[in-house]
Amino acid sequence: MTDPIAITGATGQLGGRVARLLADTGLPLRLVVRNPARAPEMPGAEVAQATFADADAVRAALSGVEVALMVSAGESATRLADHRTFVAAAADAGIRHLVYTSFAAAAPDATFTLGRDHFHTEEAIREAGLTFTFLRDNFYTDVLPLFADGSGVVRGPAGTGRCAFVVRADVAEVAASVLADPEAHANRVYTLTGPESLTFADALEAINAARGTHYRFEDETVEDAYASRRAGWPGEPEWQYEAWVSTYTAVASGALADVTGDVAAILGRPATSVADFAARPAG
Repeated sequence: MTDPIAITGATGQLGGRVARLLADTGLPLRLVVRNPARAPEMPGAEVAQATFADADAVRAALSGVEVALMVSAGESATRLADHRTFVAAAADAGIRHLVYTSFAAAAPDATFTLGRDHFHTEEAIREAGLTFTFLRDNFYTDVLPLFADGSGVVRGPAGTGRCAFVVRADVAEVAASVLADPEAHANRVYTLTGPESLTFADALEAINAARGTHYRFEDETVEDAYASRRAGWPGEPEWQYEAWVSTYTAVASGALADVTGDVAAILGRPATSVADFAARPAG
């Protein structure tokens, strides 16, 4: 492969990790970022500036590139529109194969409301006629502690629903593997999960056992969940409250419980468990 591989989101945790993995193999890269001053320095990497919403900038940033990683944009009211703009501009620029970080339960009626954006983005990629690889990630193990309040309590209407939490580093390794050999993964949909399906309470206990922390889960009703978030973060748009609450109701529904072997099949090793992730040194 002589043309560079384009990596969006290279200043973020997932895109940056993918870029480092590929740079270490000597593959040429083009880091597509919003702010070039924040772009990481890597051997064999060039930098291009673009936002998903700026079609002209996207076309310029992807010129001469055939394979790209599209890391889904951050939560916003315009995310789906921005995704569609990026996809159309990528097709115009000559992108042949787009690897997209989607969501495990992506569907037009997904319980996790932001999963609907992912489904419609997948549809836009298909409709653009691009070869694709969809990496449908489950919820990240990494962010579990971030759900806790100052007392270490994670609250939400998840009940005893189970989730096959996946470690971000595993997703990055899968993405790097796919990008390094895209033809082997053409028009494939992978659901990336951990090796086990756990309740929130079980997952937090696994972290506690490894780290000596004291996280715990408290179930809420849906009504209480909306009320607590509106009180704690007043003035947010309704879609944001729905996204926060549906993180938990999606788990309660069972839609995120299934464990797949896709991580292991691509990486040739088991996916990382919550306990093994928690036992690793920070960073």
